[in-house]
Amino acid sequence: METAENRSTTLAMLLPENADAALIISETNRRYFTGFVSSLGYLFVTRSGSFLLVDSRYEEAARKQARNCEVILFKKLSDTMKELIVQKKLRSIMLESSAFTLTEADRIEAIFSQAGAVSIRSGALDELIGRQRIIKTSEEIAKMRRAQRITEDSFRETIKLIREGVTEKELALDLEFRMRRSGAEAVSFDLIVLTGSKTSMPHGVPDYTKIRYGDFILFDIGATFEGYHSDMTRTVAFGRADNSQKRIYDTVLQAQLHALDTVREGATCGEVDRAARSYIDNAGYQGLFGHSTGHGVGLDIHEAPSVSPESSLELKSGMVITVEPGIYVQGKGGVRIEDMVVVTSEGYINLALLPKELIVL
Repeated sequence: METAENRSTTLAMLLPENADAALIISETNRRYFTGFVSSLGYLFVTRSGSFLLVDSRYEEAARKQARNCEVILFKKLSDTMKELIVQKKLRSIMLESSAFTLTEADRIEAIFSQAGAVSIRSGALDELIGRQRIIKTSEEIAKMRRAQRITEDSFRETIKLIREGVTEKELALDLEFRMRRSGAEAVSFDLIVLTGSKTSMPHGVPDYTKIRYGDFILFDIGATFEGYHSDMTRTVAFGRADNSQKRIYDTVLQAQLHALDTVREGATCGEVDRAARSYIDNAGYQGLFGHSTGHGVGLDIHEAPSVSPESSLELKSGMVITVEPGIYVQGKGGVRIEDMVVVTSEGYINLALLPKELIVL
């Protein structure tokens, strides 16, 4: 398994023959290769080494924190970039296509041209980086496990506050406060806390809707630890759950367990999705599970692979995916249950420790 120390070397070895270097500008991928966080920076990965260009705002921090690269201060980006290209005899440079706007790409290509180099922006670099990032190291998994523990511990405390009249927004704010106080760098996304009929919205936004007796409350939450995300969904009931609610909840739970049973190296993402989707359809809820069963997680909250019906991608050991089926009845409510798991040769390791049986508070 690849280690953090050789990521740039690995990428350099993967460069096609017609490319002398790769230019990486997205914050997430710069962090992946250097360990350094900044809003701006230009990372050149070449066969003779990696070079991180930063301005004066980040110079001191980059020299202390950036790994596996030489830090170069620029005052005028075009001049410094041209000097590096000429010095390292770079003639063709791959661009991280998904990170560039058309305007920025045109500007960078003009600089390349002045230095006698051309760009390659076919999307091939994004694919190379994606292949690296899709398999997680033990260090990356440990950070996601820590993010998951922060999420779970915060969830356990926040649900103690649930009572009639408390709002979705109050619960979401309390969760975020607890996560950050417990060591989270940030929340993984805008936390989703929904109650009542709003639980039928997979990505609804918490507001001042108040919790009422007999409501489902859906929590789709996560924290980041040293850049790595967690992602978890739990649905609880306040006061009581009627037979219809219990049936929906049990169907989603069984669908998730069926999907988890298919997770192992060699299984396809489509097979995992179909295990959950067919169970829900056969239970009489056809058409009420509209999104994919899961997605990859890492430095981004949504990354490869997509655990979707049409995906034939085979799972490999070291991938981290979510398994999150749901049932959503518009105007009435819904249920989602989500765990984040590490794929292994024999199955999976569940990073979530919280029980999944229906909790009635």
